[in-house]
Amino acid sequence: MVEVDEEEFEDLVAQALDDLPSDLVALLDNVAIFVEEDSPPGQHLLGLYVGVPLTERTGAYVMALPDRIMIYRRPTLAISRDRDEVREQVQKTVAHEIAHHFGIDDERLHELGYG
Repeated sequence: MVEVDEEEFEDLVAQALDDLPSDLVALLDNVAIFVEEDSPPGQHLLGLYVGVPLTERTGAYVMALPDRIMIYRRPTLAISRDRDEVREQVQKTVAHEIAHHFGIDDERLHELGYG
């Protein structure tokens, strides 16, 4: 397993966000991104989006807690052969989870190469 400490991994997540088109980032609404060590027990995930996608929000969506995007450090390191792969996987995972915030499902993400 590649060794990337927590701080460096958080920097990679921040860089992945910075690398997204600014027009896209400007559309993010009420969402927070977190780095966590491991995915939930029994799940082998690199990231997870929890919330109400923008495409499903109605007028009743007021005073809601922020949606959450979690990026999981250890699972990402476990599938990566080197630091470059870690960086690439973080970029892909961040984009994948943000796409869920915009209402894009896994099937479409696979078609786009972000599955």
